[in-house]
Amino acid sequence: MIIRIIEKLSDIPATQWDAFAGNNPFLKHAYLNALQETGCAAPETGWQAQFITLWDDGRLVAGMPLYLKSHSYGEFVFDWAWAEAYQRHGLHYYPKLVCSVPFTPASGPRLLAKTPALRDELIRAALALAQERGMSSLHLLFPVESQARVMQAQGMMLRRGVQLHWRNAGYADFEDYLAGMRRDKRKKIKQERRRISDTGISFEHVRGEQITSEQWTFFLHCYEHTHVQYNSPQPLNLEFFLQIGKTMPQHILLIIATRDGKPVAAAINFYNHDTLFGRSWGALEYHPGLHFETCYYQAIDFCIKNNITLFEGGAQGEHKLARGFLPSTTWSAHWLAHPQFSKAVEEFLQREEGGIAQYVDELNASNPFKQ
Repeated sequence: MIIRIIEKLSDIPATQWDAFAGNNPFLKHAYLNALQETGCAAPETGWQAQFITLWDDGRLVAGMPLYLKSHSYGEFVFDWAWAEAYQRHGLHYYPKLVCSVPFTPASGPRLLAKTPALRDELIRAALALAQERGMSSLHLLFPVESQARVMQAQGMMLRRGVQLHWRNAGYADFEDYLAGMRRDKRKKIKQERRRISDTGISFEHVRGEQITSEQWTFFLHCYEHTHVQYNSPQPLNLEFFLQIGKTMPQHILLIIATRDGKPVAAAINFYNHDTLFGRSWGALEYHPGLHFETCYYQAIDFCIKNNITLFEGGAQGEHKLARGFLPSTTWSAHWLAHPQFSKAVEEFLQREEGGIAQYVDELNASNPFKQ
């Protein structure tokens, strides 16, 4: 068995990598490679690829999307307080090693291997790399729970998080979905949808192979507008969207809102046979409820019509709860080299776990569905 650290994903045959990525669109060779080739996740932006790969007789048998990070942007598992604590004590938190899909708070496999022994070997290799290079820490973000438990068994600390997800109970249509909700919640959603309809706004669901360059350009305008509006960094560029539009169109859904023949808003989603992932949106006109309709109700309608069982709408957003999204646990795993800081973080995570459990109970108590 040979361990290789790969800095350019293009050096790995796409068919070999995708054999382990499965049907998860964010782990596909096309997606991760596009992030690199378009400069979105590159050394210049603080994402230096250090993919750990295992090879047997010249063939890939396991891999891990690992990055050397000089900051904590684009991760969605917030460790800024840990970095500040290091700085206050005259220590360096950066660089650190992070196993994740850049800018993507979606759970999925992080140890891409088909046997438990190879998954164990990937974790050992990542921990050894962190120690050999004198890294402050190693973080694996949004693994599926089964792999998080494997990481815990290797001595890493687990951190629990919460997202709000929508689940398809085999609804016949959107009205059938609403019928299961309490009257006040059902009434509010109908009012929001009617308000948008009354403005004359209509919606088009455009799948990847149908998206034109003009529609990609319009979406980018919306995407840029959102990041300017919230004064946040814009991690993705037009070249990235155009590239994935060509290389993985079967996983892309663009929802475009139009008024008087003019596009006014758009949202991008990724999907496979059982899950829809809501990612980014933007609007060039303000209309009350347009965000909910474009990002949630249209996506739910798409899931129902295409028998998709799960809709992950992204991180944060308690407003999703009233619209039928229920709490779901997410995970991350952490190793810190400094013994005292590792102990302090372990104690913090134990306290945080109690708060998370209480938060989930509060969310479930506000369940919008009929009991």
